[in-house]
This record gives sequence, C-alpha cells and structure tokens, in this order.
Amino acid sequence: MDSIRPKKRLGQHFLKDKNIAKKIVERLNFNNYDRVIEIGPGKGMLTQFFSRKKTFYLIEIDKEAVDYLKKKFKYLSKRIIYGDFLKIDLSIIINKKPIAIIGNFPFNISTQILFKLLEYKEYIPFLCGMFQKEVAERVCEKCGSKKYGIISVLIQTFYEPSFVLDVPPKLFNPIPKVNSKVIELRRKENITLPCEEKLFFKVVKLSFQQRRKTIRNSLKSLQLGKDITDASIFDLRPEKLSNSDFIRLTEIIQNDKISNK
Repeated sequence: MDSIRPKKRLGQHFLKDKNIAKKIVERLNFNNYDRVIEIGPGKGMLTQFFSRKKTFYLIEIDKEAVDYLKKKFKYLSKRIIYGDFLKIDLSIIINKKPIAIIGNFPFNISTQILFKLLEYKEYIPFLCGMFQKEVAERVCEKCGSKKYGIISVLIQTFYEPSFVLDVPPKLFNPIPKVNSKVIELRRKENITLPCEEKLFFKVVKLSFQQRRKTIRNSLKSLQLGKDITDASIFDLRPEKLSNSDFIRLTEIIQNDKISNK
C-alpha cells in the first residue's frame, strides 16, 4: 500500500521533503487555527505533522489514497472525505465556523480551488499551500504587470497574500516540469464592499477577458451610458487598475444603473 503511484490524470505530484511539509503545517500553529481542511493529502506527507489538538478534515479524490490514509491515520478515519473538493458542499464541513485550508494542491485545479475559497471567504480566514510558481505569482502580483489578472484582483480584495518559500521540482514525485511556491493568504479584517459583490466579480472578469482592450471596450456588454464611460478610468487597460480601482469602477457602474432605472 505504501507504493501508491501518483496519477497524472489527477495532477498528483507527491511532496517528498518532510521539512517543507512540516513548515506548511507549522503555519497553522503559528496562526493558531484549530479547524482545518487539507486538500489532496495523498500519502499524508503533511498529515503526519497534524496536532491531535486540532480538528482536521481531509478531502481526497483518489480512492486508493483514501484507503491508505484511513489505515495510516486511524484517529482521522471518520474525517477523511472521499470526493472532489471542487464539487463538495463545504457548508456542511464549515458549519458556519471559521476553518483554515492547507495542502499540496494539484496543479491542474489550483486556480479553481482559489475561486471556491472566495465563495466561502466569510468562514475561511487563512490558506497556506503549494502552488505552481506561475499561479502563485499571479495571486501575489500587483497591478501594472502582465501576470496581474482576475485572480490577483479578487484574492487581493479580500486577502493579504504572501510568499512563504520556494520548492524545487526535485522534491516531488514525479518531478514536475515547473517550479513551485508555498504561499499563504490571510483574510483582511472587516472587508465590506461599497458596491454589489456580484457586480464587482462580473466587472473584473469581463475586464480581463479582453485584457488588451480598454475598460470601455471590455465592458460594452454592460450597455453603460456615454456620460460615465467618458471618465478617464475607462481609457485604461485592466492591468493598470488596482483592486481599489476596480471597486471604484464598480461603484460608478452601479450608480449609473440605479440612476437609469
């Protein structure tokens, strides 16, 4: 059973370095989170460092790995969930109580994991995990860069992202063709948008769908009045706008829609 092979179709790259795994789990202790979800535990490289004083839930899509984990970590067997993290109703686990997330995230779904995090941001104050270097850099990138995009704006609106450490390919099995970074996200306190959140998300996503165009052209489908699109902010390309600028842009659009009702 110890010879579980990583499955390419699941994007599995098992971490081999115990020191790296321990450092990721230590971020939980440092930040004092008592309820935690681990995504994609695999063979339990991170799991082995869990404190029994905390409440952990493991979500694993690989049935072979689930069977292995239940035998290796019997004290956690009732909280090992076999399923796809992206399809699981997290509200049942969260139960309206704060919960942190950690993991050596499968590269093929790491961005989707972040979007799901945003759906439950009210209850998820902290995330620490392994990402493909390019994804990690997009999350942390500031405006003005080609790497800056939808996920940069949305995550940075609600969380403070930071790099924890770099992880070279040789520390994984199989060895990936890309470098990795561990990053952590700390939710900002008392974040309340002065505009509709659903509209804010829509404005950000539409703006970057045609990132080479100006905001004015990217948002044509919203049928905005000419009087507001004459504002200078509409002359910019999306990568030039900070998350605060996107909030202000959404306020302008929302007020326009209200006044034209």
